[in-house]
Order: sequence, then structure tokens, then C-alpha cells
Amino acid sequence: MKWETVIGLEAHAQLNTRSKMFSGSATAFGAAPNTQACAVDIALPGVLPVANREAVAKAVRFGLAVGARINRRSIFARKNYFYPDLPKGYQISQYEMPIVQGGTIGIYVEGEGKTIRLTRAHLEEDAGKSLHESFHDFTGIDLNRASTPLLEIVSEPDLRSAREAVAYARALHALVRWIDICDGNMQEGSFRCDANVSVRPAGSDRLGTRCEIKNLNSFRFLERAIEFEARRQIEILEDGGSILQETRLYDANRDETRSMRTKEEAHDYRYFPDPDLLPLEVAESWVGKIKMEMPELPDAMRSRFVTDYQLPEYDAQVLTTTIGFATYFEQATKLTMDMTRVQTGMEGQKPVLSGVAKLTSNWILGALSASLNESALEIEQAPVSPLQLAKLLARQLDQTLNNRTAKEVFSAMWKGEGGGDADAIIERRGLKQISDSGELERICSDVIAANPSQVADYRSGKEKAFNSLVGQVMKMTMGKADPRQVSEILRRRLAP
Repeated sequence: MKWETVIGLEAHAQLNTRSKMFSGSATAFGAAPNTQACAVDIALPGVLPVANREAVAKAVRFGLAVGARINRRSIFARKNYFYPDLPKGYQISQYEMPIVQGGTIGIYVEGEGKTIRLTRAHLEEDAGKSLHESFHDFTGIDLNRASTPLLEIVSEPDLRSAREAVAYARALHALVRWIDICDGNMQEGSFRCDANVSVRPAGSDRLGTRCEIKNLNSFRFLERAIEFEARRQIEILEDGGSILQETRLYDANRDETRSMRTKEEAHDYRYFPDPDLLPLEVAESWVGKIKMEMPELPDAMRSRFVTDYQLPEYDAQVLTTTIGFATYFEQATKLTMDMTRVQTGMEGQKPVLSGVAKLTSNWILGALSASLNESALEIEQAPVSPLQLAKLLARQLDQTLNNRTAKEVFSAMWKGEGGGDADAIIERRGLKQISDSGELERICSDVIAANPSQVADYRSGKEKAFNSLVGQVMKMTMGKADPRQVSEILRRRLAP
């Protein structure tokens, strides 16, 4: 029997506010345990929570970004359960009336686009943290994280594979960073996912029994956990068993999921409106103000890159994966155009952006991305700035450098040679391209005279022989000749 995997994700994005969801305590990561938990966070008698206006604004910001409905009136509710790091004995969340309902996220898997529906996004407070590794025979409790503002984003069960789930999680992760509501630091727990996984016979429209895999804090673990869980459920069903609805944890060391507890239903949490918090009212004028302050969104920027810069769809899609890459591209492209116009006397003329934009894109998606991956850096941490890359591209465009020597200069810039200045590195290494036609004519003549057999082979129709002659010229010039100019001279001299 063929099986289909059905997945829905619940993502928890920690909102990057300076204070907590219902108190004025700080939210900075890394503080000494229990130094950022006030009386409100630990629910001492007589305290009253007050909703964080900035957290609400960030939730509205997300709703606008995904095209959702912003509920002008929403309710905070108490979600009741006991756990050692939940000092109140309940979590303040939203249940029947969340602030954001609906919306969509677009994903691409193997070049194919798909739209994932969102059920809701609601505000809630985080719990504290249980610490096991540093203690023997007991558990430490750190309440610094208690009441940190979260936006829980719940998808419909529209995902059909682990790869789709990862693509969705990556798109969501990029979006919350793009609109500046979450720093997205998965190692610090700022962005984490729970995956609801079930399987059903292919072609069936009935959902199978789902299991929830909790607290997946990396895309790799998310993919591996879903793949294992789907296989586990299929094996049970094919052996004649049934799936128990439960909450499971992913063990990265064993690459498996294991049972944590029986899965609770909503009624198990005994939700009821929090009596200490008034209904949350969001004014239309405030939503309008937040909308005016929104940055250009990825889809709009992607379309603009294709239209204004004449970039291929693929380039535009990859460059708008994160706001860091998109910003770097635009800055480098505009700076390169400005330098090229000054150097070539193009002031007053309409700039032809497409060639410069494509060259910039090639460098960012090629050498720059490879160097970032190798160094495990984000684009914002790149040692080569947009201005420095633009100077390098200007030297390539004015034929001071060819492609090979430009890569050599970029490598030196990445390592900080010459202060990262392309001109200084070119001068120090003597890499200026040879473009003197007289000198190249002489060198090409010498190569033709020294290689009669290859000349004969080329004239008899063997194109590889011509490439060998070009290579000989490039070797004699230590790679500093313009390959196109060399090819033109050789073909002219070797013509019958």
C-alpha cells in the first residue's frame, strides 16, 4: 500500500521586545539564572499582568505580512497544566479568539511553488526552562524565560513531506526576521517548531491519528524527525497495529522519536478567559499605522528584482530568501553602477542595470555564498562589504581584472589583505589585466609560432586545439590577459 504523510507545524517565534509579555522584566538572553523574573512572572499573590503593546504590534505586523485577518478584539485565556518550570500553574495564551486568523505562506520545493494555509497566530507567554545537564540527581529551574512574549503560528495540515515542512519552516523563519519581529536564533530557542505528523493511504481524504513532535530547534532535526516518525507510523499500520495519539520527543543521538506523554486535547487544559486581563482591542487606525511602517515584503521585492534589474526568476527568488541577502544585493548593484558611471562618463545617461545586476547576483550566489558557508557566517557578518564588492566588480567591468584574477582578489579581500580594498590588492599582486593590443598581438604570434601541430589541428577542425592555444597565451601572461581579446586575435591570425 502507498502511504501519504500529512504534516502541520506549530512554530513558536520569540518576539524581540525588550520586556516580557505581561511585565517589565528584561528579555536579554544569557543572563544569570532567575535574575530576570519579577513578581508578575512568577505569579506572586496580588500581582496583575499588563499586556506588552510592542508585542501586540509585532503580532499585527505578522498578520499583515501573511495577508491574514487581524481580529480587532481578541481574548487572553489561561491554559492550565502543571510543570516545574511553569510557576503560575497556567500559561497565558489565546484560544477561541486569537489576534491573527488565516493567511498563507508560499514555499518552493524543487522549483515548484506551493501555498501553505495558516490557521492562526496567537500571542502567549513562554514557560521557564528546566536544566538537567549541569546537575546530578535533580533538575534546575531557570525562570528568566518565563513570560517572554511568543507568537505561536499554526499551519493547516497542508504539508506532504519532510522537505515541504523544512521549506515552510525556512520561509516562515526568514519572514519573521524580514519584518523584524524575531531574531530567529534557533540555538537560543528564539524560533522552534512542533510537528504534527500522521499518515494515511494515498488518495484518502481522511486524516490519520497524529503524533506531535515537540521542540525541534533546527531544520535538519525537523526533517529527520518527520521522516523517522512517518516510517514508524507506517510500519505500525502495516503490521496491523494502530497509532496512539501522543506527544513525542526527537532524540538526535539515536535519530528517533520516543514517547513523552499521551497527547492532550484542548479540554484537558481547561481554557477559560484570564480574569486579570481585559479583552485586547486593536484600533483600525493603529493597524493602518503599522501597515505604513511595514518593509517591502519578499514577494514584492522578488517581482521588482525581475522587473527592474532583469534578473532571472531563480536569482530573484534566492536573493530574497533573507532581507540580508536582498539588501546586500541592492547596495552592491547600485554602488557598482555609480562607480561605473563615474569611470566611463555615463552621468546623465540612463544606466543599463541588467548586466551589472546579473554580475552582482552571480558573485553573491557564487563566491560570496560559498565563502559564507565555509566560514559559517551570516551575510551581515561578511568580511567583504557591499562597497568593497562593488569596487571589485567595477574593476572587472573596466577590464582591469578578468574572471580568474577577480576571484583571486576576492579571496584576498575575504582574508582582509590590503584592508579589503580591491585596488590595493591588484597593485600589490600585480594583477592588472593586460589589454595592450600590441603586446597581446606579439604574445599570440609567439604562441602560434611555437605550436605548429596545434595550429594544424585547429585548421583541420579540432576546436580543442584552439582552446589549448588560448591556454598557452594565458599561461605566458600569468592569467592577466583578457580571454576574449586573446580569442579574437588568435582566430583572426589563424583564419585561412
